[in-house]
Amino acid sequence: MADLQTDFTMPSLRVLTGADVLGQIRGNRASCVDAVRNGYLTHAAGEATNPHSAFLRFPHKPNSRIISLPAYLGGEFEVAGIKWIASFPDNPGDRGIPRASAVLLLNSTETGYPFACMEASIISATRTAASAVLGAENLVGGKSAHRVGIVGTGLIARHVTTFLAETDWRIGGFRLFDLDQSHAAEFGRRLTGDGATDVVVVDEVGDAFRECDLVILTTVAGEPHIHDPGLLSHAPVVLHLSLRDLAPEMILAAQNFTDDVDHAVRERTSLHLTEQLTGDRAFITGTIADLLTGSVKRDPDRAAIFSPFGLGVLDLAVGKWVYDRASAGDSGDDVTDFFGEAVR
Repeated sequence: MADLQTDFTMPSLRVLTGADVLGQIRGNRASCVDAVRNGYLTHAAGEATNPHSAFLRFPHKPNSRIISLPAYLGGEFEVAGIKWIASFPDNPGDRGIPRASAVLLLNSTETGYPFACMEASIISATRTAASAVLGAENLVGGKSAHRVGIVGTGLIARHVTTFLAETDWRIGGFRLFDLDQSHAAEFGRRLTGDGATDVVVVDEVGDAFRECDLVILTTVAGEPHIHDPGLLSHAPVVLHLSLRDLAPEMILAAQNFTDDVDHAVRERTSLHLTEQLTGDRAFITGTIADLLTGSVKRDPDRAAIFSPFGLGVLDLAVGKWVYDRASAGDSGDDVTDFFGEAVR
């Protein structure tokens, strides 16, 4: 029997903290949007595997969950991995810590060994914001908005507005709505401090739609709470990032785009509820990749709603982009003996 091969070096595992990750993203968000664009196109070209996310729920904590998002992304990325992200909405009020926490593992497609472990709540928020900005640019037809309405002024909204600013959007003003007006007021102060003008906190959710040509929904709503199709009569672009804010009558009053139809029409999203009501998916015009390739186009006379479910391949696209930059700059810590002895 041939001897076992022992003349190889076990791989190391690079650990990237939240500070390491943010250090690569800050000031480079335009390049991050490019990575997300390439991730979408690679996925659409069939060079990816994106299984359905798995939702771990708790009988004693029905509002909390942990989600696993495994994926493979080929093309220029050639990486596999999984994001494990927890959402515990009681954390901010009960413990003074953020709602979401996450880690991302990146695996070699040659050996299967993980080569990176990174803090991923920033990765997750970043890929969501980059996806939103990419969708907005393709649906608006440029990088300009007379007024932006924001419903839900939390972390994701902050990431999106930072991406808008850093990718050179021209915005005339903001209308902010949150169930907690103090949160909206603080968000407004930060926007103003960053140079935004005409920033107004509004009393009703409808006021974040009226006279706003770009509307961003980033709440933690589990059921639709916006029902009036009249709010779409002026044909705005709506970034429905929280997926469950809009009642079916809102969805049916607009052109609808998502990232992956099979993924987005499930788990009682607004798109899923609309399918249950109508019995089909004909109300969905296409995907963001369809917009990028020009195979579908937005009707400028109708409201357009972009409801991205959030694909694991995008976490890989951003994670691999961050890893490559961090490795080139020697950021993070290598754990050289993580896997132990070469021969077991």
